[in-house]
Amino acid sequence: MSGAQADRRWAALAREMEFTQLPELRRQAEGWRTGLTGLSALLAVLTVVKGQEQLSGLPEATGRLVMGLAGSAFGVLVAGALLSVRAAHGRPGEDILLGGQALKAWTRDEIKRVRRALRWAAGCCLAGLVLAVSATGVVWTAGEPARHLVRVATPSAEVCGELVKADGKATVVRTGDGAERKLRTVPRRELVSLTPVTAC
Repeated sequence: MSGAQADRRWAALAREMEFTQLPELRRQAEGWRTGLTGLSALLAVLTVVKGQEQLSGLPEATGRLVMGLAGSAFGVLVAGALLSVRAAHGRPGEDILLGGQALKAWTRDEIKRVRRALRWAAGCCLAGLVLAVSATGVVWTAGEPARHLVRVATPSAEVCGELVKADGKATVVRTGDGAERKLRTVPRRELVSLTPVTAC
C-alpha cells in the first residue's frame, strides 16, 4: 500500500470514528458499571459478614470512624455505578427523534456528557477504594487497648471486668463487651478482695 493510499485509509477511518465514538464510549461505561457494581456488592457483603466481628474489639470512637469510612466508601462506589449507568444508557425516558444536523449536535453533546460521567465514575471508584482501604487500615492498626482485668469479691457476689477506678471510696469495674458493657461500682465497705486476672 502506497503512502497516499494509507493516508486515504486513515482519513476514512477518522470519518468512521465520528459515527462509532458514542457506541464505543457506551461500551466502556458498561465495563465501569459492572466493575463498580461488583465492588459495591463485595464491600456490602464484607461489611455485613465481618463488620460486627471486627468492630467488637475496637474502642467506640474508632468503631464509629471505621463505620463512617466503610459507609462513605459504599456510597461513593454506588454513586460511581449510577454515573456509569447514566453514561452507558443515557437519561431515563429520553426520546431521540431528530433530523440530521440536530442529531449530529446531540451526539456531540452526548459524547461530552458521557466522557464527563465516566471521569466522575473513575474518580468515585478511586475514592471508594481509598476509603475502603482506609477503613481496613484503621481496623488493623487500632488494635485492642491494654485492659487491666480484675476480679472483685463482695460478701454477696463476684464481679469480673476491666478496672476503671479504685480509690478510698469505691472500686469501679467495666463488665461485658460491646453494647453489653456496664459500669459496676463496689463501695469500699463491701469490698472483700481485689485480684488481678488475665481473663474473665
